[in-house]
Amino acid sequence: MPHGESWLSFLSFYSDLHEQASAYGPSWIGHNPDIGVQHVVSFTFVILILAVLSLVVSRKLVDVKAALVPEDKLTLRTFVEIFVEAVYGMMEPMMGKRATRFFLPLIGTCAFLIFFSNTLGLVPGFVPPTGNFNTTLACASVIFFATHVFGVKEHGLEYFKHFLGPIWWMSPLILLVEMVSHLVRPASLSIRLMANMVADHLVLGIFLGLFAGMFGGFGLLIPVPVAMYGLGCIVVIVQTLVFCLLSTVYISMAIAHEGH
Repeated sequence: MPHGESWLSFLSFYSDLHEQASAYGPSWIGHNPDIGVQHVVSFTFVILILAVLSLVVSRKLVDVKAALVPEDKLTLRTFVEIFVEAVYGMMEPMMGKRATRFFLPLIGTCAFLIFFSNTLGLVPGFVPPTGNFNTTLACASVIFFATHVFGVKEHGLEYFKHFLGPIWWMSPLILLVEMVSHLVRPASLSIRLMANMVADHLVLGIFLGLFAGMFGGFGLLIPVPVAMYGLGCIVVIVQTLVFCLLSTVYISMAIAHEGH
């Protein structure tokens, strides 16, 4: 299968979408000569998976009294509960209970989207949509604007005072430093996630292809590809955690009152 393509490329409407995207010319932020639609189709596929998952889990939570009792085995419901609890546990020490409950839908949505997008790259024949800079920059931009929108909402116009610093005659220098610092945040979030997922998917594909070619189908049973899959799982989890952790830090700093 050509590089950058997946099983989703065989969809009947994929070629039409690719031709329409090619009409816009080269992508100035992508690593391909054209914009392409593989990351869009893959991301849409992830959203559909999450939509089905949410419908299945929500049906089990209709009866509130019965839902209070946890299930005794790992199911879709228990997986979602553990996942949400882990995200909440990460956020609560930094934000407090009140802010965590408010921002949990935002950070939790990012966690589910990034985790499942990263995991899709572990499935042979698929590419992770987070391996494209367009996707990761869009996610990071949401966090960037949310940080400043809720910062202004919490403090009003006083929010912008911390961009000037406590010493008036150093305000121009501090303003420049703060502006650069805040503008770098979405770039660092997006580039870090994209670069790690591209490297992880590429290394995993090389090892699987190498051992499958040398030993046939039995090559996939050799411990080396299994170990690479284990490393890939770690990368998937760590990159999800890093993105959500830094997003929580940025928002919590914007809404905190101690620094204002």
